[in-house]
Amino acid sequence: MDGTNLRYQYKEYISDFRYWEKLHYAPYVLYKKNLGANLSIDETSLSQGELYTIVTNKAGHGKQGTLVAMIRGTKSEEVIDALEKLPRSLRLKVKEITLDLSPTMRLIAKKAFPRATLVADRFHVQRLMNDAVSDLRVDYRWQAIDLDNNEMALAKQEKRKYIPYVFENGDTRRQLLARSRHIVMKHFSKWTHSQQERAEILFREYPAIEEAYQVSMELTRIYNTTNDKNIGLTRLARWYDKVERLNLKFFKSVIDTMQNNYGIICNYFDNRSTNASAESFNAKVKAFRAQFRGVRDIPFFIFRLTKLFA
Repeated sequence: MDGTNLRYQYKEYISDFRYWEKLHYAPYVLYKKNLGANLSIDETSLSQGELYTIVTNKAGHGKQGTLVAMIRGTKSEEVIDALEKLPRSLRLKVKEITLDLSPTMRLIAKKAFPRATLVADRFHVQRLMNDAVSDLRVDYRWQAIDLDNNEMALAKQEKRKYIPYVFENGDTRRQLLARSRHIVMKHFSKWTHSQQERAEILFREYPAIEEAYQVSMELTRIYNTTNDKNIGLTRLARWYDKVERLNLKFFKSVIDTMQNNYGIICNYFDNRSTNASAESFNAKVKAFRAQFRGVRDIPFFIFRLTKLFA
């Protein structure tokens, strides 16, 4: 039997899809039996950029019993309305929810689970800082490109061969900044020998990148070595001051985000909870989607997800 026929037989006869109560479904599925004390909330795309808000129970460990809710869209009022259909008595028992830095997700979690502590995922905070460092590197790269173009134009005007400046590791200015992308995004302990050599040149030529990188790594150290919330509050406050003193335009969004989410960022130090379970679940959804080269029949796809994870 070919794959297309097998899929048709499974959908129409072997599975109970045609008897599924959500066949003519509302834009959500809810499983109150899977509610637990510790939840994660995130968004994912199923097909052609169509976003769904997904609430998962960490106690499910990515297996059956994991999926609590899957709601089409990310509009806060629609998602809250759907989640409030879960029994209030069960929603009040939720103690903690991990989420990203999205104001929409924060509002949803606060309204739907009023007694839960909201915890900002540390990796989203670190990614924001890493992106700022990378943006600084890219800005210098554009400056290097402009400088090279000007030198090439001058050489052409003077009718001489253009020879770009080359550092001791063989990189030109443009190559140095382009090839440093992975260097500024990961911890120095994970650099290879060639990356170590390139980093020394990069930081010598562009000290502002080194300063920004060191501040970024300090945030990682705070997360990795702090187990007490009061100590975490103090260390983050000092770190925040260092970011402000950098006085770089790329870090304005980092400063604003820290100000707007300071409370839920610091809640991480209570139990060191992250949103890794939600990211893992999203990865499984994407892998499942990739097996079928996309999603053509969304209701049937959701039906199969609920069989696996709900």
